[in-house]
Amino acid sequence: MTAPKQLDTTAPETSWADFGIEGMTCASCVRSVEKAISAVPGVQSANVNLATERATVAFSHPSTASAVLAAISRAGYEPRIETSELRIEGMTCASCVRRVEKALAAVPGVLEASVNLATEKATIRFTGGDVAALEGAVRKAGYEVIHPRDERAASPPHDHKAAEARELSLSLAFAAVLTLPLFALEMGSHFIPAVHMWIMDTIGMAENRYLQFVLASLVLFGPGLRFFRKGVPNLLRWSPDMNSLVVLGTSAAWGYSVIATFFSGVLPAGTVNVYYEAAAVIVTLILLGRYLEARAKGKTSQAIRHLVGLQPKMAFVERNGDVTEIPISDVRLGDNVRIRPGEKIPVDGVVVDGDSYVDESMISGEPVPVSKTRDAEVVGGTVNQTGSFTFRATKVGSDTLLAQIIRMVEAAQGSKLPIQALVDRVTGWFVPAVMAAAGVTFLAWLVLGPSPALTFAMVNAVAVLIIACPCAMGLATPTSIMVGTGRAAEAGILFRKGEALQSLRDVDVVAFDKTGTLTLGRPELTDFDVAEGFGREQVLRLVASVEARSEHPIATAIVAGARAEGITTSDVSAFVADPGSGVSGTVDGRKVLVGADRALRAEGVDVSAFAAEAERLGALGRSPLYAAIDGRLAAVIAVADPIKETTPDAIRSLHYLGLKVAMMTGDNTHTARAVASQLGIDEVVAEVLPGGKVDALKRLREGGRRVAFVGDGINDAPALTEADVGIAVGTGTDIAIESADVVLMSGNLGGVPRAIALSVATIRNIKQNLFWAFAYNVVLIPVAAGALYPVNGTLLSPIFAAAAMGMSSIFVLANALRLRRFRFD
Repeated sequence: MTAPKQLDTTAPETSWADFGIEGMTCASCVRSVEKAISAVPGVQSANVNLATERATVAFSHPSTASAVLAAISRAGYEPRIETSELRIEGMTCASCVRRVEKALAAVPGVLEASVNLATEKATIRFTGGDVAALEGAVRKAGYEVIHPRDERAASPPHDHKAAEARELSLSLAFAAVLTLPLFALEMGSHFIPAVHMWIMDTIGMAENRYLQFVLASLVLFGPGLRFFRKGVPNLLRWSPDMNSLVVLGTSAAWGYSVIATFFSGVLPAGTVNVYYEAAAVIVTLILLGRYLEARAKGKTSQAIRHLVGLQPKMAFVERNGDVTEIPISDVRLGDNVRIRPGEKIPVDGVVVDGDSYVDESMISGEPVPVSKTRDAEVVGGTVNQTGSFTFRATKVGSDTLLAQIIRMVEAAQGSKLPIQALVDRVTGWFVPAVMAAAGVTFLAWLVLGPSPALTFAMVNAVAVLIIACPCAMGLATPTSIMVGTGRAAEAGILFRKGEALQSLRDVDVVAFDKTGTLTLGRPELTDFDVAEGFGREQVLRLVASVEARSEHPIATAIVAGARAEGITTSDVSAFVADPGSGVSGTVDGRKVLVGADRALRAEGVDVSAFAAEAERLGALGRSPLYAAIDGRLAAVIAVADPIKETTPDAIRSLHYLGLKVAMMTGDNTHTARAVASQLGIDEVVAEVLPGGKVDALKRLREGGRRVAFVGDGINDAPALTEADVGIAVGTGTDIAIESADVVLMSGNLGGVPRAIALSVATIRNIKQNLFWAFAYNVVLIPVAAGALYPVNGTLLSPIFAAAAMGMSSIFVLANALRLRRFRFD
């Protein structure tokens, strides 16, 4: 996106942008792309370079960039789109957000720019190239770009909010020390006759005003200078912000007082009053509000700081036969890392020696420690319990699961929800409208107000400027998102896309994939009942010995079940496998046959003795198998994919939330309905092939219903993408997780109703914030203008206006922070 050094001076409005293009292989490709781009209306020239795989395009309007990308795609090539993130300093209100977004959107090649006031970050999708143009646009708009250090998971980023809070506390203390005597001098002389007499006798009227001038000037141009540094340049750019309103209000009060002090002769009789205390108190109260706001903002990002703090700074690594303590940033792939009792695991890996239990609650939200033995995977940031072990590092630095979680949470916290659109529409004109309202207030009081009209006009206009609060509107949505997604992360629920916070609240149906989601995803031996005259252990040994020769998943489950009971298998001879019927063989001289009822009947074995048990198993969705030994019926066997322990409670919770629950499975209709009946599932979509889940979702959507889909496998990825909200179980495959909007870090399906409940609570919190932010301005701006004066004589002092403005933002932040106490009951 770097502009060529020589621009066409005859076309000053020409914009230049670079576009990365993939798939070009020859000069013909270059010509095809140039021809396609040149045909786009508004494009003045296009120059494609095969070596750099870039096109440099001149066009007359930045919006043409999207049309250029579409033209490249139509020509059969892939345009390269990059995403960049900038940390921006100096934004204070929703107007600032709107200004930065407009500045970034005007940069040639930018497709989309989204700015978040709470995280102070801008996310930009653009056609690629140097980000210098983006940074330049931000600086030209009056804000600063912060270049963060290498923020690896092992080294927490600098907490600039804490630093800002410390700086504001010093400025606030200095302002308060100067404002208190100033306030006492002015207000005391007004309301306490003894104080007025003492000032007249000891200081004098003129000297009192000189002293107030000095104190107010020190406050205004000392701690208050921060407002002038931002507000004045924005006024000069005709793009006023919150700081501009403060500057206008305090300057009006201070300037009027200076005239009354040093040039009183130019003012009409009865209007020679000073308002130094108003200017100083306004600055002090707004600094107090900013200080409290900075502290509250710091708390909204507490979840991220907690995640960053999970990883230790050092690791014990085996190098050259010795165990050496090294910084975590020096750990390499393949290193053997030694973990002692009570230590945090530094990076992801696989256990190679030893065993222990590991507390993974900070990642998965599950409180029960997990057993770790040889070949078990361990995750960086989790805490070892009483044992010790050595593991081989398989993922380090930004590739670890913890680093990925942090990136997911940060991305979700930086996103904008559709509900934010109303705020974006309002903030573009809010501050200019307030300035206009202040101007109308001044003129109305000057023309229609009682004597002294000039004093009334000035005081009420200042009150209007000071009380308006676009800050609360700008913070209403992002702070709730930050706290809500952070609280979810603590419970092992990751919102990969912030939009899912709003979409999840609106779902009507939650559809589950059966295998691996509702169930454990692996067949297990669930039933093994023997006929009279046979011993269970002996029959199980004979059956498992024969099944050990088979590769069928059912055979594997039977063998695993036998071994779990400590039974060892024996050698088999004359083994025969009949696909679709069963297996047979000779074990210890005894002929063993295992299969479906038809296999045993073919050998003349009557299975009617187990008819009642077979009917019971069928009702549970389990297909019975039978075993015969030496031609006699010996046992009825059932292998099934067991339901997860958390599944029934999760479905009950979803019903409690008023949602319908659906199940998709490749099983036959009878088995699927049996499982659904057992779990209380409302709708069943059976005999679905892996590629048919998308069509099944479309059928569930009929009638305008919104559907969330929960899955874990590779074949679930298309359905996760197609659903209104895709929820991936974190124990599943990486491709399923990448396709989802929400990720449950553990296999606990209780995370589904928890995520929905948190979504409902977060959107409710956002609506409360937005109502407050808009109602505050709609109600109090007219009051500040004096709307109640004709009714009951009420006027709002600029001092109270400043206090109300500060408290407005604090209310929004405090309300958002309530989500930290959200309980997943």
